[in-house]
Amino acid sequence: MVEELSWASIGERIRESRAAAGLTQQALADEIGLERSMISKLEKGDRRIDAMELTQIARTLGFPLSHFLHPPPEVVSRRAAIADSSEIGGSEAARNAYRTEALLSEWLRDVRQLVRVGVLRPEPLRRYPGRVTSAEEAEQAARWLRGELGLGEEPIDSVADVCERAGQFVAVVQLPSDGASLVDGEIAVAVVGAQQDPGRRRSTAAHELGHLVLGDEFSSDLGVHASREERERVVEAFTAEFLLPRARVRDVAEEDDALARRYALVRLAAVYRVSWGLAVAQLKRTGLVDAEELRELRGRKPTDAEFRDAVGWKPQPDLASVRVSPRFASAVMAALREERITPVRAVELMRGQVSIEELTEEAAD
Repeated sequence: MVEELSWASIGERIRESRAAAGLTQQALADEIGLERSMISKLEKGDRRIDAMELTQIARTLGFPLSHFLHPPPEVVSRRAAIADSSEIGGSEAARNAYRTEALLSEWLRDVRQLVRVGVLRPEPLRRYPGRVTSAEEAEQAARWLRGELGLGEEPIDSVADVCERAGQFVAVVQLPSDGASLVDGEIAVAVVGAQQDPGRRRSTAAHELGHLVLGDEFSSDLGVHASREERERVVEAFTAEFLLPRARVRDVAEEDDALARRYALVRLAAVYRVSWGLAVAQLKRTGLVDAEELRELRGRKPTDAEFRDAVGWKPQPDLASVRVSPRFASAVMAALREERITPVRAVELMRGQVSIEELTEEAAD
């Protein structure tokens, strides 16, 4: 059974969300057609709120309705306290953190709902068994995960699918940040910002997977023992090696001249569907190319013509139209077929990846 908030707690959640949205009580009142004094009473818990008013407030502030009705999971509360203890609304960083945690909480609740009704079964969480304190150890962990998932050194077709196989469910949502993730018991979830270009979304998803595999301060099993800045560098090393193994880049470094190396690196970036910056960073890590050539490569991104010349086609982006991970999407459709959820709820769970019209047409077929 899902715990619901008291009227006072709902009022407090409205206050926090309004501050996170950067609105005054008067501005919110004007938006939804209420008196400012009514907003004040709502936030103090002195007045009950009806479903229509709460829906208007949620839409205006840009938060899911569930954010106002249910308390955040304990792990989210702990994460938020660690991430930023400042007053909500006190800074842009604090406001962005609050919104990110709300969307991460919603995604965790949605995954848990499908697990609870028996249509979704998470894979066991993949945790690297060793202690990771350096970039080299993070790269080793990435190679370990590739081996565990049977990927070898081959390109990853779908990062969302691979994350699911490692135990982490990924959703692409409108975030004020690149991404965030957490582990709550046997379930791991991550959200990736839709505002990023598809290539960057792919890297962000792999980065959040790194937090799961290596462990971080938001999980009980700490694998990375370092400051946050150092830890992020370690996770970035994991991300690069996981998406584009350095062993494949070493072949590029051993080409005869700079032009041949550029051509080979363009081809590798296309086949592995990684950003040009990540490909150049991996080339740098080989230690086989001088700084001047690396600067030249970094400053001249490949054109579409170069991609087509190298591989015959322009790389197709990952996570471009996908909003939820594959197994989650299948579970939503199973729940809909079994009438455990409504079509409207299915659209909500799919984050707009399908429309109500598409679901209705499918049901008619």
